[in-house]
Amino acid sequence: MTKFRKLNRPTGHRMAMLRTMVSQLVKHERIETTVAKAKEIRRLADNMVQLGKEGTLCAARRAAGFVRGDEVIHKLFTELAYRYKDRAGGYTRLLRTRIRVGDAAPMAYIEFIDRENELRQSKPAVPQLPQRAALDPWTRSQLTRNFAPPKEEKKSDSDSDL
Repeated sequence: MTKFRKLNRPTGHRMAMLRTMVSQLVKHERIETTVAKAKEIRRLADNMVQLGKEGTLCAARRAAGFVRGDEVIHKLFTELAYRYKDRAGGYTRLLRTRIRVGDAAPMAYIEFIDRENELRQSKPAVPQLPQRAALDPWTRSQLTRNFAPPKEEKKSDSDSDL
């Protein structure tokens, strides 16, 4: 299993908490939690959406082994998989909100992007620049010779005395 933040909890409690929070994120599409927990939830939620996009029986069983609830699994494999079918990754957004009053913990919203009533609009996709054709080594060396400054020869003091 991958390395997670310990979040000051035993392993069983931590995994149960993360499973529940990912399930609630998928169900409600926005939750408020601490920044450290939100960063861990983001990793796991992106993995669950990726499983939903695969759409295979194996992916469904892996997702069912992690998230809680049949309606959550259904939403992963239908609504979220369709919404993010053209997106390669980055399905969640983390927005820092406030400092909690009781213990001064930094709080944040974690939400899915490209949904209704989102707190911040997602950025448009950046168009990819066209790829340049590769140059053969001879042409490349000629081009660099044209743009490079001429080399200057160093003169030593002993040569000037002769």
